[in-house]
Amino acid sequence: MTIADPFAHLGIRQTASGGEIRVWSENASRIELCLFDHKDPNWVFKNVELVRDANNVWYGKTKALAPGRKYALRVSGPDGPMNAFDANTLLIDPYARGLTRTGPDLWRGVVVDAEFNWNGVQKPRTELDHTVIYEGHVKGLSKLNTRMPEHLRGTYAGLAHETTISYLKKLGVTAVQLLPVQAFVSERRLMKQGLSNYWGYNTLNFFSPHNFYGTRAAQAEGPSGVLREFKGMVKLLHEAGLEVILDVVYNHTAEEGRMGPTTSFRGIDNANYYRQTRTGSYIDVTGCGNSVNTSVPAVSRLILDSLKYWANDVQVDGFRFDLAATLGRNGDHSFDPGHPLIQGIVNDPELAGTKMIAEPWDVGMGGWQTGNFPQAGTNGTTATETACANSGCATFARFEKTAHRATVSGCSRPASRAHRTPSRPNAALWRR
Repeated sequence: MTIADPFAHLGIRQTASGGEIRVWSENASRIELCLFDHKDPNWVFKNVELVRDANNVWYGKTKALAPGRKYALRVSGPDGPMNAFDANTLLIDPYARGLTRTGPDLWRGVVVDAEFNWNGVQKPRTELDHTVIYEGHVKGLSKLNTRMPEHLRGTYAGLAHETTISYLKKLGVTAVQLLPVQAFVSERRLMKQGLSNYWGYNTLNFFSPHNFYGTRAAQAEGPSGVLREFKGMVKLLHEAGLEVILDVVYNHTAEEGRMGPTTSFRGIDNANYYRQTRTGSYIDVTGCGNSVNTSVPAVSRLILDSLKYWANDVQVDGFRFDLAATLGRNGDHSFDPGHPLIQGIVNDPELAGTKMIAEPWDVGMGGWQTGNFPQAGTNGTTATETACANSGCATFARFEKTAHRATVSGCSRPASRAHRTPSRPNAALWRR
């Protein structure tokens, strides 16, 4: 990152003169930072008018923007079929490291205390040809485990408990691939039916760990406590030689279709964050109501920054990309393996050595891209996997330029499954 980088330091960082926030929006006409009282999350005790720079980054500083502070954004802008500005709506900062819920569809960003002592624990960096991955759900993996204290069951701490680690080690796996742990919510359609989204494929924010997988003690501390517990889980798994891979959903967000809840991106710059026609109709290649528009450089950068945050600050070892074809679509909505985001994922030096796994399709035009994801310079094994649309099973499709093949059957959203990666040097691993 250089000084000339137009998207440097988006989100919040602490400086000598106080907390600084930077938010990108091309079409906004005004952005206010709203700071909330510590005791009343609905009382705005201070507003800070943000200033726009030449790169459409809005910024401001205040000493009140310190760890523990709850905050939100008010964004104003012009009317128009592709816009959705409403200055009365309090919005989540896309780069928020922590969230707290204050009511139905009401969220506040929280400035987190990111300090954590890793005590020199390093990533295992297991070679690809020795990698055996176990896919699991944070809650489901330990919720019924009577061999651990009840207050740890179904939590990040429970996943790192000695009984869970012992179980995984006995299986012979080397990595745990966690179903989505970035903050998520249930879709309105499900809630109207009295149901909830158990799997987590409905992301609210790309930087915040899901609060409700934290222990009650961590949740009581707030997002900083949940983040520390998450890091503690990673640390203990690493000490045991187990890698942590995250199933990440960057292809769509929890704001759903055009009439869905407005919590963040839609209210900040709908015209840029989501794919749509000039009349404002969403181009939905995900089947989930919206598609994140990675043809916009700032939006691609948001995803790349999120990956680097989890890989470096939180020390996770890899990512499985849900509907990865969506991430590689250009301005004309066609898939391009040379897309800047795809190339950044496999070649950014800050992600060197990170395992990358792709679900190589979406439901849009030309959605099946099995075998079309690029190799990295020196980082691993290229692989893709298709999902059987009718049966719901998941199968490795093929591995480029190698005779190795592997298959694994099961539900496309299983509680757990294990498989071993094939051996091939000097490429990047892409799998569903």
